[in-house]
Amino acid sequence: MLRYYTAGESHGQALLAFVSGLPAGIPVDVEAINHELHRRQLGYGRGGRQKIEKDRADIFAGVRRGETIGAPIALRIENRDWANWEKILPVEDNSEDDAPAKKLVAPRPGHADLAGSQKFDFHDARYVLERASARETAARVAAGAFARQLLGQFGIEIASHTIQIGHHKLERQASWDEIKKICGDLESPLRCVDSALQEKMKAEVDAVLKAGDTVGGVFEVVVHNVPVGLGSHAQWDEKLDGRLAQAVMSIQAVKGVEIGAGILAAGSFGSEVQDEISYDKSAKKFLRSSNRAGGLEGGITNGQDVIVRGYLKPISTLRRALKTADMVTKEPVAAAYERSDWCVVPAAGVAGEAMVALVLADAFLQKFGGDSLRETKRNFEGYAEQIAQF
Repeated sequence: MLRYYTAGESHGQALLAFVSGLPAGIPVDVEAINHELHRRQLGYGRGGRQKIEKDRADIFAGVRRGETIGAPIALRIENRDWANWEKILPVEDNSEDDAPAKKLVAPRPGHADLAGSQKFDFHDARYVLERASARETAARVAAGAFARQLLGQFGIEIASHTIQIGHHKLERQASWDEIKKICGDLESPLRCVDSALQEKMKAEVDAVLKAGDTVGGVFEVVVHNVPVGLGSHAQWDEKLDGRLAQAVMSIQAVKGVEIGAGILAAGSFGSEVQDEISYDKSAKKFLRSSNRAGGLEGGITNGQDVIVRGYLKPISTLRRALKTADMVTKEPVAAAYERSDWCVVPAAGVAGEAMVALVLADAFLQKFGGDSLRETKRNFEGYAEQIAQF
C-alpha cells in the first residue's frame, strides 16, 4: 500500500512530506518534482507569498543514485518566509521575549479558524490557520510527483485545466491534446483552453481584486492511458470513484467533486447519459460511444480517461472583511486579514493532479504489486495480455 502524509505549518521552518510503499528502481527526476512545485505557485490572482517562496524539494531519504530504493521517502520544502516568523512562532517557549504574538482572535467566516480553535481549546486561531492553510498543498504536490513518476513508467499521464472562474464557464469537453498543452503552458494565466473565455475570466479576477473580494471556480483533472481494472466494486471503500472524491475534496476550499458528467447526469434520463458499448473486431477491443462516466464504472476504471472535477469556493480571506465575533471579548468585529490570494483555481488544479496521482498510484500498486519496478512491470504486462485476450 502506498502511504503518504505531510507535516509543517504555513509560516514554520519547512513543509515535510513522507511517502512509503513505492517499489525500488523507479527513476526519480528531482527537477520534475520542482517543476510541479513551480506550477503550483503560478496562476492569475495569486498574492504576495508567491514572490517570497521559491519552492524546491530536498530529498533526505528513500532515493539513492537517482532511484527509489524501496524505503520510505522523506523530503523537505523550505519556507523562506520563516525568517519573518522565527520569533513569532518559535519551537521553544519565548514568553519572556518581547516578540509580538500576532494572535488571531477575529475568526474568518468560512475558514477553519473558529471551529479549529474550539476543537483544540485555543483562544487564538494562529496555530489552526498555520496548518489549515493551502500552503500545505505544496507538500502534497511534491509527494504526488513521486506517484506521477511511477505511473509514467506505464504510460499513464495526468493533466488539469480550468473550466470555470466565477460566472464564466467552459461549456464543452476539452480534448486530451488541448488539456495537455495548456497544462504545460507556464505562461497561461488561468490554464483555460479557450483563450477568449480566459480573458473574461481574467476580467472577473481583476474585478474581485478591486472590490476586495475573492472568486472560486472549477478545475478538471484528466488521467490518460489508464488501464482497465483499477479499484473494485466489492467493498464501499475499494470503489475508486469514492477514493478519488475524498482525496480531491480534502484540498482546501474544495466543496464539491464530480466524476465525469455526474452533475449533468443527475438532471437527465438514463438513455441520455450512459456510454453505449461496442466491440471492434479488427482492433479486438471494447469501445464506448462517449465518456460521461468519467472513466469509472462501479468504482472500477474502464480504460477510458479518468475525469475528476473539483469545485472550489472563493477563499475565506477577504480584504473587504466580513462580520465576525471576537473569540476573547465575544464582541462583533471585522474578520482578520492574512496576506492571501484572491483566485487559486489553477493552483488547486495542480494540487488536484497530485491527489489523483497518489490515489491512482496506490490502486495501481494494490492491483499489480511488486517490490521492484521490474517486478511490477512483469505483473502489469501479464495482466495487459489477459485483457487483450478477453
